Amino acid sequence: MDFEATYENDRTADYIHTHKFTRVALQFPDELLKDSIKVVRVLREKLRALRKCDDDGGESLVERKDVGLYVMADTTYGSCCVDEVGAAHINAECVVHYGHTCFSPTSTLPAFFVFGKASINVADCAQKIGTFALGCNKPVLVLLGLEYTHTLHDLKEALTDEALKLSTPSCKLDITCANVLSSAVAPPKGQMTFNGQPEAVNDLSDCHKAGDAEVHTSYNIGGLTWSLSHGQQIEDYLIFWIGPENSAFSNAVLTFNACEIVRYDPEEKCLITNISQMTRILKRRYYLVEKAKDANMVGIVVGTLGVAGYLHMIHQMKDLVTKAGKKAYTIVVGRPNPAKLANFPECDVFVYVSCAQTALLDSKEFLAPIITPFEAMLAFNRGSQWTGAYTMEFRDLMNMPSFGMEDGTDEPRYSLIQGGYVGEIDHEENAENSEEGFALAVATEKVLRLWNEDAYSLAKIAPKSGAEFLATRSYQGLDIHHDGSAPKPVLIGKAGRAAGYEHEESQKH
Repeated sequence: MDFEATYENDRTADYIHTHKFTRVALQFPDELLKDSIKVVRVLREKLRALRKCDDDGGESLVERKDVGLYVMADTTYGSCCVDEVGAAHINAECVVHYGHTCFSPTSTLPAFFVFGKASINVADCAQKIGTFALGCNKPVLVLLGLEYTHTLHDLKEALTDEALKLSTPSCKLDITCANVLSSAVAPPKGQMTFNGQPEAVNDLSDCHKAGDAEVHTSYNIGGLTWSLSHGQQIEDYLIFWIGPENSAFSNAVLTFNACEIVRYDPEEKCLITNISQMTRILKRRYYLVEKAKDANMVGIVVGTLGVAGYLHMIHQMKDLVTKAGKKAYTIVVGRPNPAKLANFPECDVFVYVSCAQTALLDSKEFLAPIITPFEAMLAFNRGSQWTGAYTMEFRDLMNMPSFGMEDGTDEPRYSLIQGGYVGEIDHEENAENSEEGFALAVATEKVLRLWNEDAYSLAKIAPKSGAEFLATRSYQGLDIHHDGSAPKPVLIGKAGRAAGYEHEESQKH
């Protein structure tokens, strides 16, 4: 795709000019930074041309200043989210987001999304989807990456022609295409606008006319939305995903894990029917949930400062952890990595509050597992059972009733990880006598050391708070012991080379 078609400079300039923005932040992911300078140059030229056309009887061109365009590169968190924190540093009035996005709603700033346009062979894609779906005898739902939404019209027509060509009176091929989410939320909660043709895209949705009395069930995921007739379930559909194997595809696999999913790779022009590697993620997530149940101290890692409702979810996670009888600590480290979270070894598990497409972190390299808010609700709510349903969006969890501990939580719980019954730690009771309990723990440890000189061979009681954990660590930071003496005078060191300093006499051989 050419430069203009990829970055939609005409539509972007028209959006900025129509809303009369004077300070605009342009957010680029790392892979598109190479084109940022050219995009700024083209946008500035187009904005000047638009101002010149409107400068007939109003404000003169000399009095009006150029629109300030600021490029944001290293985002605070994931590149798929709108970086409102970075935009606030330059007092931006809106953000133009380029590349793949998770469509998370903004909190304060309006956002304009430019998806980009990736190449795809529409005829080959429609032929492979139609041929494979004909043998499944299921209705087909087509989901696609946002970078391929520019082919929605052509793909819809090609799939319709393919369905008519392959269908027989005994086997009808029913194909449904997802629509692009184009809803807008008025400021100050944020406004989202996408760069396609809203009026044309809406024609592709399978919603019936306004006069139709049939009821529909709406779904949305990763910026795509569609409707199914009343009585139909998503599990009855065969899902085709068009795009690469990225975070958006992983989100779809986990969310619709009860459906049969097939992926079409536009670059390789092939269908990938075996996604067993992706379905193993579900087993891994269930293991992390069971491991989180045994945690005593939980770190809540803030993974976004721009997605609407993130603060409410953090407070909800704190209440959930506290009611489960565990200690909760809020951690803000930007983009998490093993080195950053290794600074908090007292945390047995981390809850990552972020957008849906960055929530799944491979925690194999981390010292402690990292789970999502949905998994935290499963782990810390006694009596809850996983039915197989999976929710990636933490915004869908905010309307749920607050999770509290059920009656009889003082009873031991069987741990699948430890292979035995474990009891819960009552932090509220320990908080009242924290000083006495800590002093007793220290005294007990000293007595036990008399029995065995090797202190490291003793089985120590698990600490109940971060302060107790710090007290048991061999290294507690740099300790500067000041005895009140005066500073020592400066000493002049040796001068010269190590082979022979200036004060040393040269030896003759």
